[in-house]
Amino acid sequence: MRYFAELSYKGSAYCGWQRQPNAPSVQQTIEEALSTILREQVEVVGAGRTDTGVHAAFYVAHFDTSKAIENPEQTVYHLNALLPEDIAFGRIYAVADDAHARFDATEREYRYYIQRRKDPFTKATTWQLTAPLDLEAMNRAAEVLLQTEDFTTFAKLGSNNTNNICHIYRAEWVEIECGMVVFIFRANRFLRNMVRAIVGTLVDVGRGKITPEEFAEIVASRDLSRSSSSAPAPGLFLTDVKYE
Repeated sequence: MRYFAELSYKGSAYCGWQRQPNAPSVQQTIEEALSTILREQVEVVGAGRTDTGVHAAFYVAHFDTSKAIENPEQTVYHLNALLPEDIAFGRIYAVADDAHARFDATEREYRYYIQRRKDPFTKATTWQLTAPLDLEAMNRAAEVLLQTEDFTTFAKLGSNNTNNICHIYRAEWVEIECGMVVFIFRANRFLRNMVRAIVGTLVDVGRGKITPEEFAEIVASRDLSRSSSSAPAPGLFLTDVKYE
């Protein structure tokens, strides 16, 4: 039997989603909890890999069991009791045996949060940046992303991507409450470190270090060395995964 699981996690204490030999990962923590509750060895496949310190407000994974889970709600209750406070299951539901959390996803959404004033309560989940930002210029620059398909400029070296083509559906900075701004970025797929590299470069637009026109040139150059430093991990959240 195959099941999809919807969950969320705060990534501060983990090396990312993917299991690593010498560091705690979200995947390993969930696999151990599922194996304990279901009393069999369980392997989990996630919708994507989040990097060290990155969070997920909404995440989807799949796993297989040798027999049906009779009471998914009760299983979720026991999992949440066993898991650490920074990982939470929302629901578990049966799917087709060939359903795949990663390969069947048609859209993903990330949100990056910048807190524009010192705030001890959001330090672990935002980039606290008190420098003035020109959001209008940042949004003019972000419009370039909607007309772009090749994101080699923002593709981290050493990744095992077969190509750097992504289709972008939304790229927008929005001002929300308490002096915070959020970059909403929706696409069919994302490259490793892509969102943080784009955010870091757009912030340089907002700080007047580069113009929106220069940002467009950087994107078109397909040259990683021209992108700015990546934005810090704590501000990044995976917030949605869509399926047919």
